[in-house]
Amino acid sequence: MSQAAAPLPSPLTGDQGALLSRFAADADSSALLWASGYLAGLARALSPTALAAATAPTVAPQPATVIYGSQTGNARRAAEALHAQLQGAGLPARLLRADAYPLRELGNETLLYLVISTQGEGDPPDDAIGFAEFLDGKRAPKLPQLKYAVLGLGDSSYADFCGIARKLDARLAELGATRVQTLGEADLDIDTIAAPWREAALGHARELLKPAPAAHLATVTPLRPHAAPAWSQERPFPAELLANQPLSGREFKGTGFRRYAAPDKDVRHIELSLEGSGLAYEPGDALGIHHRNPDALIAAVLAATRLDGDTVVEHDGDVLPLSHWLAERRELTRLAKPVLAALAERANARELAQLLEPGASGLAALLGDHQLIDALRRWPADWDAAELVATLRPQVRRLYSIASSRKRVGDEAHLTLDVLRYHAHGHDHFGAASGFLATLEEGAQLPVYIEPNERFRVPLDSSRDIIMVGPGTGVAPFRGFVQERAETGASGRNWLFFGARHFNTGFLYQSEWQDALQKGELHRLDLAFSRDQADRIHVQQRLREQGRDVFDWLQNGAHLYVCGAIDMGKDVHAALLDIVAAHSGGDAEAAADFLSTLQREGRYARDVY
Repeated sequence: MSQAAAPLPSPLTGDQGALLSRFAADADSSALLWASGYLAGLARALSPTALAAATAPTVAPQPATVIYGSQTGNARRAAEALHAQLQGAGLPARLLRADAYPLRELGNETLLYLVISTQGEGDPPDDAIGFAEFLDGKRAPKLPQLKYAVLGLGDSSYADFCGIARKLDARLAELGATRVQTLGEADLDIDTIAAPWREAALGHARELLKPAPAAHLATVTPLRPHAAPAWSQERPFPAELLANQPLSGREFKGTGFRRYAAPDKDVRHIELSLEGSGLAYEPGDALGIHHRNPDALIAAVLAATRLDGDTVVEHDGDVLPLSHWLAERRELTRLAKPVLAALAERANARELAQLLEPGASGLAALLGDHQLIDALRRWPADWDAAELVATLRPQVRRLYSIASSRKRVGDEAHLTLDVLRYHAHGHDHFGAASGFLATLEEGAQLPVYIEPNERFRVPLDSSRDIIMVGPGTGVAPFRGFVQERAETGASGRNWLFFGARHFNTGFLYQSEWQDALQKGELHRLDLAFSRDQADRIHVQQRLREQGRDVFDWLQNGAHLYVCGAIDMGKDVHAALLDIVAAHSGGDAEAAADFLSTLQREGRYARDVY
């Protein structure tokens, strides 16, 4: 009969052990990693005799490093899954977000796994901008000792699919590193590629890393168990809709509105109850929703494919009517290259096939200008119901910045929604998720989950000033920021740059901002209404006009936030480069370094889409 192993002796005194236990209970993973390195450094400073007495002779292998860059959380989850698999196999590994990775350590790495999403057309996510720039720059070290693998997450509705992953994979090889497995390129059905990629990575890690002996594996028993969240993307919470109120063309004032001229956009203020869910969010986080595709769009797809919605289709173990697949399981608005490739073959469409050839021009314009229904109408073909379901991509979950602070609204989450409607190719078009949300009435239930955005948070130091740039619905998180700072009594100043097409119909939350100015919750407000005069004026122009003060605020420790469309984010960044160069006496390179430093310090954060 075997006996249980005796616990390893500890050299700590009772007080030391208690202090360490309290620290471990409260610290997050980043703090624990930092502390382990700090304590190891202290140990190395001991005399050789003391060090030999305090440690065993066997040296554990250098851990594998898993780095992730994530915009919406998918790459983070994939990296966390790989890290858990490595640890579960007894292999030493650490997990770091790209902007938290100490770049000076890259030259000493021996096994690196990089999981990174692509933002827009081939760009890195915001938390990996500094890492990508360093790797691509002159300061990047030669890496002959490094073995690596890259997993890219992307969206094939963009022409440069997984662009940043491809670039970094090639750059690591250029620096002399050895690729241990082929670049993984995951589309929206992430695990189709990511799961086998992780299994292959685990296999390579087993060959390259020997599990540390049991006597040298630190075993930590959590004092406060961290249960998995009750509600998630896979199991969303049914939130009750409390309010669905038009914002555009009206003045928002509590629960009442005053109509202005007919709006040129349909923007909604939505309030949802999270009561009883246990869900918690911070201003800057996003709310993910499970939407149903519009009935009119489903009918149009069935008509274009000449299929019967009642046809039962079995796919991936699920058996559902075709209409159900199209309503809740398949993406019907965003086009993607694999879908177009299948359509080109089925319709024998040579023109479309040529657009899909490497280096061909026009694909990006097609992907940006056509929805699925446009392509089905333009290149008609015979479809089988099962083949259509297999060809279409899984439905994309939509994320919306939360426009509230729980400290002010309690168990609620507020959203600012721009309802997409436009006419193209002879037909009316609708946004799938926004159109779905716009039709919901009070009392309806909406499946939701929280998607944290840890990089987009109000400063921990409440005395810091903040500058917020959020035109259109990009202002949503800043409503939450201002509420949060007011409720916590933050002493730092709040400066908002807001823009829209017209003052009368696009000034979202106008009354709230005016009230916040009067109460001292908002200290400065600069507005840009692009079409109320002959010359177009946007937020980047207002930033340049206030460039001296913007630079002074940043020099004195202010945090800068930008939220909205990708193109707007690029224009604002260009304006900031001009502002810093003009008011610092430096050049463009020095200005870029200044903004990069702000990003690394967490003082320049963007949420662009």
